Amino acid sequence: MKITLEEVKHIAQLARINFTDEQIVMLSKQLSNIVGYIEQLKEIETVNIEPTSHIMPLNNIFREDSITSSLPRHEMLNNAPDCNERFYIVPKIIE
Repeated sequence: MKITLEEVKHIAQLARINFTDEQIVMLSKQLSNIVGYIEQLKEIETVNIEPTSHIMPLNNIFREDSITSSLPRHEMLNNAPDCNERFYIVPKIIE
């Protein structure tokens, strides 16, 4: 199926994109090639092929939950740009 120059101009107008005449000719050829490739794909026999969502088998890898101690408060607060002895101090954002 050939995509005409008028169709490319119409699509460009709908998308509010300005193209030069050379770009329109190039896009017409490229879109025609894409549609031609899709037409080729439609000819492939897929009746006995099972659908897949991914070509590789996917397995989730979960780690075991384990209880660990957290960092001491003073070590975490040492990295903060502004803090008091127990909390981070952040700028007020709500009036």
